[in-house]
Amino acid sequence: MNYLYDLWDDFISFLFPRLCHGCGNQLLRNEKVICTECFVLIPRTGFHLIPENPVEKIFWGRCPVEHAAAFSYYTRDSRIRRLIHHLKYKGAAEIGTELGRIYGNSLKNTVYLNEIDLIIPVPLHPSKQRRRGYNQSELIARGISEATGIPVDTGILKRISVSTTQTKKSRYDRWLNVNEIFRVSDRSKTEGRHILIVDDVITTGSTIEACAAELLKGENIKISVAALAFSVI
Repeated sequence: MNYLYDLWDDFISFLFPRLCHGCGNQLLRNEKVICTECFVLIPRTGFHLIPENPVEKIFWGRCPVEHAAAFSYYTRDSRIRRLIHHLKYKGAAEIGTELGRIYGNSLKNTVYLNEIDLIIPVPLHPSKQRRRGYNQSELIARGISEATGIPVDTGILKRISVSTTQTKKSRYDRWLNVNEIFRVSDRSKTEGRHILIVDDVITTGSTIEACAAELLKGENIKISVAALAFSVI
């Protein structure tokens, strides 16, 4: 039966080839979402193993963050940039969960996640999420959760107003654009918790800072940060 299934799978793949979202090459039978070449060649930062790494330094003097890291580097022609573009604008939702799972497998069994109680993705405004069909940060968070067993909560932190695109804004303008646009719905669910905020790309850190500022209004809260990519453009 497995032989017949493999023949059928090969036939379907011939008619409707599954392509890697990172490079466009055809996926082999046992590959999902991205090909083995992209899996190997996407550069890992290793920041979760490096104290005072460049992502952590973004938040120095801005908000108290226990740890901060990103999976890869977001550069102009990088595979991770193409993957995130397909995730956000081409409807390829499966990229978020798969890359989140890959990153989660790198993070688990390290001190980075030792004390994390809860994962909260950066929320989209409901109107934007309806248009896109999903929140890409939530998908990444769920992939990390699948790999680590740490629960995700999408109901605690809400975006209460729509921000304009952050592209090409200065750091100060980015901060103004997201300042006070998030609200915690139930602070009893965050008290005494160490929360991991998850986003797709960290550029200036303004969005994460705004999320953290709202969450830290609660009692005895710790914040850590993880993203798929760190922009070095």
